[in-house]
Amino acid sequence: MKCSLVITTYNWPEALELSLMSALRQSEAPDEVIVADDGSRCDTARLVEEYRQSSSIPVLHVWQEDAGYRLSASRNRAVAAAGGEYIVIVDGDMVLHPDFIGDHKRLAQQGTFIQGSRVLLFEENTKQRFMRKEIDISPFEQGIGNRKNAVRLPWLAGVLARKGSALKGIRGCNISFFRSDCIRVNGFNEDFVGWGREDSEFVVRLFNSGVLRRNVRFSAIAAHLWHKENTRHALPENDRLLERAITEKQVRCPNGIDKYLEKQ
Repeated sequence: MKCSLVITTYNWPEALELSLMSALRQSEAPDEVIVADDGSRCDTARLVEEYRQSSSIPVLHVWQEDAGYRLSASRNRAVAAAGGEYIVIVDGDMVLHPDFIGDHKRLAQQGTFIQGSRVLLFEENTKQRFMRKEIDISPFEQGIGNRKNAVRLPWLAGVLARKGSALKGIRGCNISFFRSDCIRVNGFNEDFVGWGREDSEFVVRLFNSGVLRRNVRFSAIAAHLWHKENTRHALPENDRLLERAITEKQVRCPNGIDKYLEKQ
């Protein structure tokens, strides 16, 4: 099964570099890495080009104009460009365990998507990682939260990954799904502009299409670099869009990935 890793980013090349470093040292490499760029400056483009030239697997840079926070559109462009039948999405401030891709592929199951967890890295830990270009993750290191999420027990992960349809705790920073399922619901809803709820609304439509959730713990480990929180000014409108998808039992959104597929 071909797997495409999508890494979202916006004007934080220092974090993206650690994410790319960890993505390209996987025990089971993705078939391609796609950097979904929501309008970053040219320093990000230079970084991606450096890794493209040195990588043994394809590294693509899918860029869109900076017109505000448009994560949904950025993800849609990347998934449309993907050649893999299975998509793993992480944020560009996530550092991946060496078995991260292998775990996602091993646990992938038709009719489901995977919701992974995250280790929280505190501010000082994050600063040290930037200084040392450190990408290893240990449950015993200092300066981390959600410590149990750094423990890898593959045999237990499969036992605990039961199917469900709960919306609580959905996070697009560590999620994977079959590309065909994403296209069937027309991808991420680009009516979402500004931070918040676009992941949950996407998942609501997956649920309505018959795709269930599997929570993965003790596998697919990733650590989230510390940063200041994003502004929440768009939440009222985004909450309204989410509620509409729930109450109307929507499967497809009108403003989604299909516009990019038509150009292929």
